[in-house]
Amino acid sequence: MDLRFVKPYMDMAGFSCESSRLHAIRAETRLKALRVAREKATAALPLRPGRWILGADTVVEIDGVILGKPSDQSAARTMLSQLSGRTHRVITAVSLIAPDGTVQLDDAVVSHVRFRRLSLQDIDDYVKSGEPFDKAGAYAVQGLGGKHVESVEGSYSSVIGLPLELVKEALTTRGLLP
Repeated sequence: MDLRFVKPYMDMAGFSCESSRLHAIRAETRLKALRVAREKATAALPLRPGRWILGADTVVEIDGVILGKPSDQSAARTMLSQLSGRTHRVITAVSLIAPDGTVQLDDAVVSHVRFRRLSLQDIDDYVKSGEPFDKAGAYAVQGLGGKHVESVEGSYSSVIGLPLELVKEALTTRGLLP
């Protein structure tokens, strides 16, 4: 199988959650992740015509607020402070598009991640490492940020950014993997 990774440009401005009821927020958050995963896959179609395309998007949500990628050190510190000592949701959505352009899969995996309590020094040291940038929620569970995670309920690979179990099943079902 010829696998190539492409990163089409996506304007992520305006992806915030403003609903007042938590269950509505959670449903809205999942739908936003699904929409962005589909938009990424669709944007990649012209870059790889006639190929299977897999788009994915990961969203970190706590108290009904979507934590995107921090824009600067202050935003990273604020996000990490919000996560400190608490459990949050990580939603990773995937969209699989066939060579003919039909959507074969739109699904999302929800995991719960608990952070240990972080001191101001923990937060400052992690922000200074540079890792929190370009990461939803300002952390990478597979990197230095993993030491701040107390537990993951659900799919670890989904928290990293791609639910491997879901993707493997989708590709196997369609005869793309043995």
